[in-house]
Amino acid sequence: MNYRIVLKSLGILLICEAVSMLFALIVSLIYKESISAFLYSIGITLFAGLIMFKIKPLSQSIYARDGFVIVGLGWVMVSFFGCLPFYISGTIPVLINSFFESVSGFTTTGASILTEIESLPKGILFWRSFTHWVGGMGVLMLALAILPSVGARTLHIMRAESPGPNPGKLVPRISQTAKILYSIYFSITVIEIILLFIAGLPLYDSFIHAFGTAGTGGFSNRNLSVGAYGNIYVEIIITVFMLIFGANFALYFQILKGNSKSILKNEEFRFYLGVVFFSIAIVTINLTGLFDSIGQSLRYSSFQVASILTTTGYTTADFNQWPILSKMLLLLLMFVGGCAGSTGGAMKNIRILMLFKIIKTEIMKLVHPKAVHPVKIDGKAVDRGTVNGVKVFFITYIFIFVASILIISLDGKDIATTISSVAATIGNIGPGLGEVGATGNYFHMSVLSKLVLSFCMIVGRLEVFPILLLFVPAFWKKVNI
Repeated sequence: MNYRIVLKSLGILLICEAVSMLFALIVSLIYKESISAFLYSIGITLFAGLIMFKIKPLSQSIYARDGFVIVGLGWVMVSFFGCLPFYISGTIPVLINSFFESVSGFTTTGASILTEIESLPKGILFWRSFTHWVGGMGVLMLALAILPSVGARTLHIMRAESPGPNPGKLVPRISQTAKILYSIYFSITVIEIILLFIAGLPLYDSFIHAFGTAGTGGFSNRNLSVGAYGNIYVEIIITVFMLIFGANFALYFQILKGNSKSILKNEEFRFYLGVVFFSIAIVTINLTGLFDSIGQSLRYSSFQVASILTTTGYTTADFNQWPILSKMLLLLLMFVGGCAGSTGGAMKNIRILMLFKIIKTEIMKLVHPKAVHPVKIDGKAVDRGTVNGVKVFFITYIFIFVASILIISLDGKDIATTISSVAATIGNIGPGLGEVGATGNYFHMSVLSKLVLSFCMIVGRLEVFPILLLFVPAFWKKVNI
């Protein structure tokens, strides 16, 4: 393993994080708030980053093992240094709580320990939501876009961080791919900010909720989330953009190239839309007795289905009070998530689709043992390695889910709270059911539970293996400096 290039890359990452804090500092200046917490945080982060950046590696090459270490340690480091503004400002005076909030922000989970939000400094709330925007596309992807000179083989970083079973390049150069993705990401975010402002949100609130939508994170600056505004136009805009950010960004690149038909030919996207419309229909019907009209039921069901499926976590209603069928469907959607190559979390639609196809293939093998039944996506056979990878991912995901539930159960919470808290964190959703539902939070969880749930958030965002590899002793052998 090339430790020197790993440390240098982590240094670049911390320098990028220090620069990103400047935006929140500017917001604090605009609203005439204290900037000392951001100054100290920027100074500490920049100092640590520069020390590691000055390390001179003997080789500039980044191999697969190096890429996994950079991504795994990078996300932990970014989350730790990202919690400094919360901790130093006294907004969240307990370090584990600050770390939990920071992890939740960067992993775009949206799970919070804050019980009162609206009275907090605007600069702090801006940083809290901006972590969603930075983490949505990936903090390492941002580093590649800004500083492409990190090394020669940065595809390993992209593969370790990107969501989906088969991440790849849009164009031959990795840095160019990163720039294209961030250009699309930035442009759609700006469009949403403008539309939210036109719909009646203050400019500051428009930024906050656009960041949360773009990163599919869900942090709001209002205690009642999006529901606090009671503005149907805002809800429609956010619903549409949640679904946009939950789709594969490679499809938008194809549209820009003039290949608009590719989006409808994409099997995962069609499956994604099918899940959306089916879930909205079921929940709307199930809510007809709870609201005054079918229109109201459709309004709240469509927003909440889009929010949970895309793992955004915004709320406009307390779905804890909804019928059991609706709550169970939302719980199942927590495992589905967005599309591969999106900012959404959970297992991803492509994996769920492939699991269905794998089951169908196994059934067909029993019916016709001598026939060849390949798993096909978009009319092309999927290689055996990818199929096996999906199986292993699913088993590992469920294993971590179950193991985490057993640990969280030591808190003695009710079943709904215990199960949904893990599902909502490993799936990067945020709100769950019970005490961690739409009107609740994670403040009353024990320190052990917060550490486990923080681990789940990072594992879910990095899709399991980059983090698990760090705990394998053999992974660290044969060190080359």
